[in-house]
Amino acid sequence: MDLKVILISLLLGVFCYCNPQKEGNECISANAKHCGECIQAGAKCGWCEQESFLKQGEALSTRCDEVESLKDRGCNDSQIQNPTGKKWIITNKRVTNRKKVTGVETNKPKPEEITQIQPQKLRLNLRSGQPQSFDLKFKRAEDYPIDLYYLMDLSYSMKDDLENVKNLGTSLMLEMKKITSDFHIGFGSFVEKTVMPYISTTPSKLLNPCTGDQNCTSPFSYKNVLSLTSDGNMFNSLVGKQQISGNLDSPEGGFDAIMQVAVCGKEIGWRNVTRLLVFSTDAGFHFAGDGKLGGIVLPNDGKCHLEDNVYTMSHYYDYPSIAHLVQKLSDNNIQTIFAVTEEFQPVYQELKNLIPKSAVGTLSANSSNVINLIIDAYNSLSSEVILDNSKLPEGVEIEYKSQCKNGVVNDKDDGRKCSNISIGDEVNFNITVTSKGCPNEGKSETIKIKPLGFTEEVEIILNFICDCQCQNNDVVKKSEKCSLNGTFECGACRCFEGRVGRNCECSSNDMATDDMDQTCRKDNSTDICSNNGECVCGTCECKKRPNPEERYSGQFCECDNFNCDRSENKLCGGNGRCVCRECICDPMWSGRACDCSLDNSTCLATNKQICNGRGRCECGVCKCTDPKFQGPTCETCPTCPGVCAEHKLCVQCRAFGTGEKMKTCKEECSYFNLITVKDRNKLPQPNDYPYPVMHCKERDANDCWFYYTYAVNDTEREVHVVDKLDCPSGPDIIPIVAGVVAGIVLIGLALLLIWKLLMIIHDRREFAKFEKEKMNAKWDTGENPIYKSAVTTVVNPKYEGKC
Repeated sequence: MDLKVILISLLLGVFCYCNPQKEGNECISANAKHCGECIQAGAKCGWCEQESFLKQGEALSTRCDEVESLKDRGCNDSQIQNPTGKKWIITNKRVTNRKKVTGVETNKPKPEEITQIQPQKLRLNLRSGQPQSFDLKFKRAEDYPIDLYYLMDLSYSMKDDLENVKNLGTSLMLEMKKITSDFHIGFGSFVEKTVMPYISTTPSKLLNPCTGDQNCTSPFSYKNVLSLTSDGNMFNSLVGKQQISGNLDSPEGGFDAIMQVAVCGKEIGWRNVTRLLVFSTDAGFHFAGDGKLGGIVLPNDGKCHLEDNVYTMSHYYDYPSIAHLVQKLSDNNIQTIFAVTEEFQPVYQELKNLIPKSAVGTLSANSSNVINLIIDAYNSLSSEVILDNSKLPEGVEIEYKSQCKNGVVNDKDDGRKCSNISIGDEVNFNITVTSKGCPNEGKSETIKIKPLGFTEEVEIILNFICDCQCQNNDVVKKSEKCSLNGTFECGACRCFEGRVGRNCECSSNDMATDDMDQTCRKDNSTDICSNNGECVCGTCECKKRPNPEERYSGQFCECDNFNCDRSENKLCGGNGRCVCRECICDPMWSGRACDCSLDNSTCLATNKQICNGRGRCECGVCKCTDPKFQGPTCETCPTCPGVCAEHKLCVQCRAFGTGEKMKTCKEECSYFNLITVKDRNKLPQPNDYPYPVMHCKERDANDCWFYYTYAVNDTEREVHVVDKLDCPSGPDIIPIVAGVVAGIVLIGLALLLIWKLLMIIHDRREFAKFEKEKMNAKWDTGENPIYKSAVTTVVNPKYEGKC
């Protein structure tokens, strides 16, 4: 192989390695064969139905691309199929602004006339990947009706609790009247499944399961004692007649009772209002699977089985599972309050975490605090709103964002709820629905969104955009444009099964023949479609590149738009387009890589001359002919007189933070790059660089010298400056003071010595004079008659001179 070819191949390999292609977009990756497939690939995808859009060698799927890319490739905007989703609000009744009225209200609205959620119904047209959003408003209505059903464990351990509950009706009615004027209350009881080993099945124990002289009623699973009523006295009367029963094991059959209360709406008397279920017990619970102990294996069917207000299928169906209970309570908008003793508080707290819109209260030993417990639990439940939606179709996603009280904004998992809501408060939710592909084969679906514990809901009809408008209009079956073997739609042929080719002119069985392949070889070469495509029905269909911006084209796929010359790592310098491996430059650009600008405005100096009259403009850049001048317009002369003084103040403020331009340094002195060095020896020397370097020495206001160099490197100005000022050293005070003191001392000592010497000389002269006068004096040598000797001699008379 030619050495030049090898080198080019190596360079191309290095180039490809250094410039990995970016991943293809979802439109290209979809390889769509018709418009419907294209718009399902993504929200940005469009289909060009312009008949003349495809170039030679381009596959049908290249009609599908991002809308902006289609426009860039020459597709008329009116010929691009790009349907968008829409929303219509069908029912939008305003939320009720109602105040609680004391006394008798003449125009009291019915529960179904009260609106707490807005809108109520809407339709969304969804396109794949294109979200549709709408706002939902929720407002807690004042004086909203409440139904409360009290479900009590009547096993023997709850005997003292029953006495306190017997008077619950009227007392609770009075308390709830403070919250709502429309309150209904009901009562039910439960014990356990009526089979071994949960109860004793001996005849005597079936009549009276209690021991000793205790009079107890026969065991039962669940009994609806009183359906919901507004008569508190009736509650007291019927509950007062209830008797305790008994069972063998500690866990109770409360789940059976909860299931029946939830699903037997007609028998219980539930209205479409706030529904509360108070579950009172002092024991744990059986759940799904425990029925096997009694030989019960059939799963709970979640249906109502009350006969004469008694659950009759406890021996036939197993206990419900927790998940089953959650579903039924949610479906029937029932909020549960677990009133349990302190011993089982942790157990029911865990259960509460699994059941949305439920609360747990601690029941005193004899249920004396049950009213306060119910009021507190109701306030806790009603202060939080949680949105829930029905099952979503496959491929549909929903997101919530809440705008709660006091400006609190939640999103993601917390976006479906708001807390600390009082009666009359209004909160808003933004709900976004997105589909992927064409769910349910394009058939309409309906989903519902509702706040948990409330009967109101929002109905959303989902319509899916799976086809383009052009697939319904101007469709020609067995079109002559498609050789009578396909349907002409959206600007292209959609071939019948077994037919291929741009015009459906070939059979899929005749594709791989030598004659057809021969028409796909350029100049009788051995390469089919230049190794850049496939021969389909005698015509080259060029293969796609991972990068959607890069394409093969031409009759034999011999052209491409990515193998042109580059400048600054940009194809055609970013100033042209690559057509069949050659750059077609934009206006005012030239060169093989379109990197030569024909615009001389960048070469104009401040005096309006091209390159200051000291150079020539080549490709928009000045080439200075005078070696003294530099810069983008040949106006900079680093070695000309006055350069140092011109830049002195800016160098001073940037390097040392001093000088006259200290306050305006950032604005006026950012035109050069500052580089600091340690000493003068490190400054650039004239022979170190290929461009002139000016050495400067300037003095500041403090008589300190600073040294720097100024140079222009191509278009950048560089200043190297010594980072320390050279200031004259001041007088050394200590030696001066010491010298002065020492001088004074020495002078003093010298004066003292002189004075002493003079005194000695004077004294000697006076003494010599005295001696001389003494010798010349003539004195009388006689004794003074008055003189007495100072010595007296006394002799001891007894001294004999003996030793």
